[in-house]
Amino acid sequence: MGMMRSPKLALLALALVVGVSARAMAQVPPGRYAIGDSVMLGARTQLIARGFRVNAEVSRQFRDAPHLVHHLAIGGHLPVDVVVHLGTNGPIDGADCDALIRAAGTDRHVFLVTVKMPRWWRDQVNWRLHACARRHANASIIDWYGYSHDHTTWFYADGFHLTPAGREAYAAFLDRSVSAG
Repeated sequence: MGMMRSPKLALLALALVVGVSARAMAQVPPGRYAIGDSVMLGARTQLIARGFRVNAEVSRQFRDAPHLVHHLAIGGHLPVDVVVHLGTNGPIDGADCDALIRAAGTDRHVFLVTVKMPRWWRDQVNWRLHACARRHANASIIDWYGYSHDHTTWFYADGFHLTPAGREAYAAFLDRSVSAG
């Protein structure tokens, strides 16, 4: 009789743990989370004013994003809308983009922001972002390059870091794009 109870208790305990874990993961908080590099960091104040939580670092690479998103998601700290603006500091790998979207999970929407900078990898990065968004139902593009490339006053002489006017335009554009879904 004792032998029968022990497997039943083990199964019950496992069911409770799995049930609690599934409920915790199913509860995706509302809100907007923005991950980026120095371009986004420049507009941090403007993004926060529009309701974004901002996690931006100088020289951040795209390859760092899947790990960051994974840990935020499993910790219950990644809201439903995730904006990622990376690729300014080097080429991206399509597999890293796929890993990022998978790490976010299907219950979140990931907005991939195209890059605008005078570097040889710009078109390659933007093409890979578009291709990644096409592969995932919960991902879409925010075309910062297309929207901003004719607005020279939005950028300092390097062609990608944002002037005060550019910071406002960038934050407003991301805000509108995420709101439009």
